[in-house]
Amino acid sequence: MSSRVIFVFLDGVGLGRASDNNPFTIAPMPNLYNIIQKPLVNGNFIFKEKLLLKGIDACLGVEGLPQSATGQTSLFTGTNAAKELGYHLVAYPNNTLIKIINEHNLLKNAVELGYKATFANAYHLERYNQLIQSGRISHAVTTLCVKSAQLSYRTLSDLQEGTAVYWDITHEVLRKEVSAISIVQPEIAGENLVRLSGNYDLVLYECFMTDILGHSGKLDDILSFLQVLDRFFSGIVKNMNNDTTLIITSDHGNIEDISVASHTYNPVPLLVIGKEAETFEKIESILEVTGAILSVLSGQ
Repeated sequence: MSSRVIFVFLDGVGLGRASDNNPFTIAPMPNLYNIIQKPLVNGNFIFKEKLLLKGIDACLGVEGLPQSATGQTSLFTGTNAAKELGYHLVAYPNNTLIKIINEHNLLKNAVELGYKATFANAYHLERYNQLIQSGRISHAVTTLCVKSAQLSYRTLSDLQEGTAVYWDITHEVLRKEVSAISIVQPEIAGENLVRLSGNYDLVLYECFMTDILGHSGKLDDILSFLQVLDRFFSGIVKNMNNDTTLIITSDHGNIEDISVASHTYNPVPLLVIGKEAETFEKIESILEVTGAILSVLSGQ
């Protein structure tokens, strides 16, 4: 029997060494600790029934710091985007990467194989379209995945109905622009994500607050958000069905080392919770995650 998949993508989260510069060493994250019984730091490998934690490579054999455009393209397509370009590309994908994404991404592949897939993130579409048209931003990798799979955007109406999750989890960022949006507790956001997964084989969710805060280097803000993240994970895990597998990983390191404002060379965590954890045991880099998810969906 195949398994439903919830894929939580955390931008900019690596596995650093245990130190005072690593917020995961000192952040109170009791729910995560209850699951893995260890801090989320490098060297803490776990493999047992329904639980896997390991570090996987995000450098991909290409010189230079891993970056978002190539890292996310690699993660969501299984293609070594940095090798294709010969370098790690920051921020938004260029035409070469867009072509790779449009042809090979996880959401499109899942849909073409007959599975029901969705991107859980809600868009403030009016504001988003204004930013795109003004040239202030370009489409990120995940949005390109949604577009190429011909999936619908989730909107603020979906968010209010509990059938979407905002990228910052609690809506605090969104409320600065849309005062009618209520703050949501992290556990409820996690519960909403699980409820959404009841209607889909694959649910993808992206949070990039981790990368933003990693670049800021503001320890108090980082520690505060890691507690939000911990409560969000709790809401997911406590409400998951036995036929659901949760995958959590990243595109590159950042937030785990506040001694630098840049990305890092650290491996990124691969945390898998659920009956299909064994499928991910031999993964060594972010290139292999998409293929493993498709294997889980197919029951192979």
